[in-house]
Amino acid sequence: MTGPYTPGQMDAARSSDDTRPVRDVRIDGLRAEASEAVGYSANTLRAVSQRYRTAYTEELARWQQLRDELEEAEHAVEGDGRRLRAVPSLEDAEAAAADERVRALRAEVDALGRELGEQQTELAKLEVALKNLESTWVFLERGDSTLVADGLPTDVQMRIVEAQESERSRLAQEVHDGPAQVLSNAIFQVEYIERVIDTDLRTAKTELRFLRDLLRRELGSVRTFISQLRPPVLDELGLDGAIGDAIGRVTALTGLAISTELAAPAERLSPTQQTVVLRVLQEALQNVRKHGAASAVTVESALDGGDWVLSVRDDGRGFDVGAVAARGRRNFGLQFMRERAELIGARFEVHSRPDGGTLVQLAIPVGAEETS
Repeated sequence: MTGPYTPGQMDAARSSDDTRPVRDVRIDGLRAEASEAVGYSANTLRAVSQRYRTAYTEELARWQQLRDELEEAEHAVEGDGRRLRAVPSLEDAEAAAADERVRALRAEVDALGRELGEQQTELAKLEVALKNLESTWVFLERGDSTLVADGLPTDVQMRIVEAQESERSRLAQEVHDGPAQVLSNAIFQVEYIERVIDTDLRTAKTELRFLRDLLRRELGSVRTFISQLRPPVLDELGLDGAIGDAIGRVTALTGLAISTELAAPAERLSPTQQTVVLRVLQEALQNVRKHGAASAVTVESALDGGDWVLSVRDDGRGFDVGAVAARGRRNFGLQFMRERAELIGARFEVHSRPDGGTLVQLAIPVGAEETS
């Protein structure tokens, strides 16, 4: 991001055209001041984020050093076991001391690992906040048209920017909870295999098969993740076909029984509205897969008065919608769906209760169908 206007540049701009009305010069100065304030905030947050990342890197190096010490201590205990058994008088004291050191190191490694995981999440939040400030700075710059469409009302433009940043936040959380966590687990698995492969080949082979299955499952998740970023399937199959494709993918992954009744004509929706329908469906099915513990799901589309309505119903565990809202708990999936609905002027509703399943509905105003 290039730097915003400085006070010197603002003064130069004022003096470059003395024929302009004082009011215009003052307003331009305020615009530049607003841009400068946002730019200053972004630069400050960037500096804090860099220091945070440096501290995180140092802690990560300390964690890796502790893990090396733990591995050496574990090997020492294994090697000393044979020697200590040959000298019973030494066994109790030395073995107890060695075991205690291993336990202490393992506890320290586990505690620092959990702390690093929390710090990684905080770093992701800082990155999202920084992107938000940078986008806001660009949004304030006159003449910019990279983030918003020409001719849209200002409130709609800002909602688009907010939705973009919200989606980045959701993607950051999804990556952290999904691929990043799996790769972290895979690293641990590989290191364990390295330790046992020379002494216990059978265990090493078992762990390798587990690791292969783990990575294969995550590859499928990453491919689904990528497909959600851009929906070419809408052009290839149309909306009903794209809905069927999304359902088929979830069925293949989970074995869920998903029934469909698609009665609403897709041609009543614009391309943008169709994209929102597909995105909301994908997110609703993803929530069912991850959290719902459902045995059956129903996907329906219908015309209801002047609305084109998508409904996704499951018989899973459900949740208390009011309690979640009261606690201010952030649900990236629900937030994603709600914001997409708002951008096209649609209504988004979630009806659920504990052990009572969940109903997700998207209602898009299309007007009454004309009859000849």
